[in-house]
Amino acid sequence: MIPFGDLKREYKEIECSIDVSIKNTLNSGCFILGENVSRLEISFAQYVGKGNYAVAVNSGTDALKISLMALGVGAGDYVITVPNTAVPTVSAISDVGAIPLFCDVDEDSATISVEKLRMLIQQKKKVLGKKLKAIIPVHLYGQSCRMDEIMKLSRKNGLKVIEDACQAHGAEFKGKKVGNFGDLAAFSFYPSKNLGAYGDGGIIITKSKKLKEKLTMLRNYGQRKRYYHDICGVNSRLDDIQAAILLVKLKYLDKWNKKRSVIAKYYSTNINNVNVQTPKTMNYGKHVFHLYVVRIKKRDKLIKHLNRNGIITLIHYPCPIHLQKAYKNLGYKKGDFPVSEKLSKEILSIPMFPQLEKIEQTRIIKVVNSFK
Repeated sequence: MIPFGDLKREYKEIECSIDVSIKNTLNSGCFILGENVSRLEISFAQYVGKGNYAVAVNSGTDALKISLMALGVGAGDYVITVPNTAVPTVSAISDVGAIPLFCDVDEDSATISVEKLRMLIQQKKKVLGKKLKAIIPVHLYGQSCRMDEIMKLSRKNGLKVIEDACQAHGAEFKGKKVGNFGDLAAFSFYPSKNLGAYGDGGIIITKSKKLKEKLTMLRNYGQRKRYYHDICGVNSRLDDIQAAILLVKLKYLDKWNKKRSVIAKYYSTNINNVNVQTPKTMNYGKHVFHLYVVRIKKRDKLIKHLNRNGIITLIHYPCPIHLQKAYKNLGYKKGDFPVSEKLSKEILSIPMFPQLEKIEQTRIIKVVNSFK
């Protein structure tokens, strides 16, 4: 059986360093907002780029939610994002009382369509005025959005931008890492991410010292000084054991991202089934292949074919958010976002992780090519 991902193999590669780091943390007796968290915030901020601050939180979802809170987005406000994403992108908007506004994606990149975004802003700005507050572009699967054009649109229309970089650690747009463009950027440390903890975790990036200070309060009950609460906040603290693990793994991130790119190139070069479309890498950025997503009209039959041959696959994502039962109150219907809907019927994620053996990669290619 070829797994979709294998965190046991990853652990074996760095076992000694991980074990020492965890043991040192246990011996320190400091488990919440300790030295490891501070070190991780400094290290990850520097990794993303010069002049950044970072605030660690307990999940990628909270990274998005607390970013919205820090920007003052709340009840009755509107936030633009895409329906072709994981539900936490949208649930973060709902959680602060705001209303999601969906914009369809480009078919080639599966990221937000700048052209459709421009039209949506023009249309909704007239109706909503200052209630239209922000845009959350999603760097999906490890591929960046067209951030220069998105930022021009946002600045022209007085909108804030939160980059959803939860799947894009190390991805780049025009030579610059994602996380450097918006007012804030949210990253997830869910275990299967390119940089993952051994539990939940997340981090927020900003270049604003003022926002950094507000984020720091928001993640810890709104307190600047212990037991003195300046604002209403939440409990969203990353624990020190997870930070210790992430500090070890951060050293391997670029190496592992390169391995992902090598595997992706091997797939794309050798998958020659005419019915299967391999992912397109946009020439404006560096894709870090959190996921390797192919397209095929007979998706369900290919899944069965791969399963029969011992290959595990997943779908990211089988139902766009606007058609999810939880969001039917928004009033969207089938056909409103045709590209997202089309992709949801055709996309399939095949195994992609740095420790995937060459013999396994070759086997996957052979089985995909044999599908009729």
